[in-house]
Amino acid sequence: MQYHPKRLRNEILDQSEINKIIKIGNHISLALSVNDNPYIVTLSYGFDKNRNCFYFHCANKGDKLDYIKMNSKVCGTIIEDKGYLETQCDHDYSSLIVRGNIFIVSDLEEKKHGLQILLNHLEKDPKPIFERNIKNDESYNKVTILRLDIESIIGKKYIG
Repeated sequence: MQYHPKRLRNEILDQSEINKIIKIGNHISLALSVNDNPYIVTLSYGFDKNRNCFYFHCANKGDKLDYIKMNSKVCGTIIEDKGYLETQCDHDYSSLIVRGNIFIVSDLEEKKHGLQILLNHLEKDPKPIFERNIKNDESYNKVTILRLDIESIIGKKYIG
């Protein structure tokens, strides 16, 4: 069951506003779970608007990959933190709750695409990173690319 903000005036419904928060952000905290064992990890992302998905990169082994192999359902949050409002005991922010399924990308062409999306989002000029780290197709074996297929996004913002 998915809940929306208690105060409906705080809900972000405009897709262009959601896209703006995604574009401004650079990381998402993802919650994973297997057999009542929760795990949360924060990852840099790239957003593929055409495919409605996020791409991530990570090491070729680790807890997150073990969790993903056992349960692809994830929930994540992206926060645009505009600061604490001193003397008001409040906080100015916008946030997105993202739900979907996450997968380990094995297809080489999609790995290339995903890494390009990710670096285009994070870097002003991704070319030097590619030149330094991606010498040939074999270089892609040194990194794992993940894809989160979005099922829903719920947005919320502070309105004083």
